[in-house]
Parts: sequence; structure tokens; C-alpha cells
Amino acid sequence: MSWLSKVRNSLGNLKKRDTPDNLWTKCPGCGEMLFTKEFEDNLSVCPRCQYHGRIGAQQRFDQLLDAGYGILSAPRVPENPLNFRDSKKYSDRLKAARAANPYPDALTNALGTIEGRKVVLGVQDFAFMGGSMGMAVGEAFVEAAERAIAENCGYVIFTAAGGARMQEGILSLMQMPKATVAIRRLARAGLPYIVVLTDPTTGGVTASYAMLGDVHIAEPGALIGFAGQRVIQDTIREKLPDGFQRAEYLHAHGMVDMVVHRKDLKGTLASLLEYLERKEVA
Repeated sequence: MSWLSKVRNSLGNLKKRDTPDNLWTKCPGCGEMLFTKEFEDNLSVCPRCQYHGRIGAQQRFDQLLDAGYGILSAPRVPENPLNFRDSKKYSDRLKAARAANPYPDALTNALGTIEGRKVVLGVQDFAFMGGSMGMAVGEAFVEAAERAIAENCGYVIFTAAGGARMQEGILSLMQMPKATVAIRRLARAGLPYIVVLTDPTTGGVTASYAMLGDVHIAEPGALIGFAGQRVIQDTIREKLPDGFQRAEYLHAHGMVDMVVHRKDLKGTLASLLEYLERKEVA
């Protein structure tokens, strides 16, 4: 037996230090290894390259809303109305998504204040079936808009979705005009509707309520579009420009009003709500 084997065997009884599996996070932007706690403390933004990581609904609420906010109840809608099944039942996919996420579907709304300004805040969570828009998302959107009207306050939504939920077929596409009608009701009531586009916002969500805001904000680097880049390139048979469908490109071409760093979002939204809220004429 070699001396190295003897040393290794003599150390075999020593306890291994328990190291958390999520101690490190690799930045998708620059590839740097970051302490997960450092990354999360920095609002899930890479301190080196400023890459904005995807975050869930609860983190959004905690980052943006003042203390004391309340989560609005999720709407009840028929589950698996088309009895859809691919490699597994749609109802089983929903159960798995709910087990892995804190809220029952992709869109969650809360009532609270942003720097003292009352608001209904909606957040689509890409972690829940890619943030896809189905009947539950459409109904949650309408209920949030109606609650904003009842509370006489603005509605702010953070979008993140791959598009309509294919397992609900035409029923998912029907949510597009349904949401559009709710936005018109907000406009008639003179209340602001602000959209914050986050990575990624695509498909039917982009084609409906994500592009109907009074103001459109985007997080840096967010992918925003309808069809995928490869589909567009194959259709027009031309190479697309660098940065195509990214927040900065859309801002430069007038599709987005502003690109705002995550650390500045709360103050920006508070200022917009103050500016856009309906003023009583003396």
C-alpha cells in the first residue's frame, strides 16, 4: 500500500463538512461564479456584468411593495377543460407545477402600496409552466383590473411568458381579447396601466396585454418578441441585427418607453403612478 493510500484511509473516519448545493450561482451573462447569497442580496443581478436573473412572484412583491401588502385570491377556473394529454396529463403537469411553486398559477396579484402609492401589482412567474397564459391567467388579469378600478388605483403587471398555454388550445387564445377589454375598462376609469417587460416576454402575451400599457418599461437585456428569432430569420431569409428582440434594441426603435435597472424600478414606478393617477379638479 502506498503512503498516499495510507493517509487517505486514515482520514476516512473524519466527517465531511456539509456544503449547501446552492452555495454558488453561475451568471448566465458573464459566466462568473457568484456566491448565491451575494447574487440574491443584489436583487438577483450580477454585480460584475449587471445581468438580470429571473425571479419569482414572491421576490417581486417583497422588492417592490411596501410592508403590509396582501395577496389577492386566485380565481377558480375549470382545470384541463379539453382533457389534454401529451406525454402526461395536463392535470398532472398542473399538480407538478403547483408543488414546485408558491402560487397556484402563473399570474399572481397583490394589493399594496409602492412608496405610499396604492397599486394592484401582478407578476407572471416564468417558473410556472413558462409563465404561459391560460384561463387562470386571463381570469386573474381581469379580476386584478376590476380590483384596481374598485380601489381607484393603477394596475402594474410584470410579464414573463412563453406565450399561450397550448394545453388549453383556443381557450387560452380567448384570454387575449378578454384582457384587452379589461384594459379598456381601466382606461375609461382614468387609471394607469403600466407594463414591465421581463425576460422573456413572448408569444400571445406580447401580442395582447404586454403591449397595451400606458407606459412600457423593460428590464435590461430582457428578451421581448412574438415569434422566435430563428423563425423570423428562416421566414425573411435575412440575418437579424445584433441584439434583436432585446430590451435595448426595442427601446432604440420605439417599442419600449424606458429600460430600467431593477434597483431603480420601485422609485420609477412610484413616480409614474403619481404622475399618471387621476387628479381631482378643484
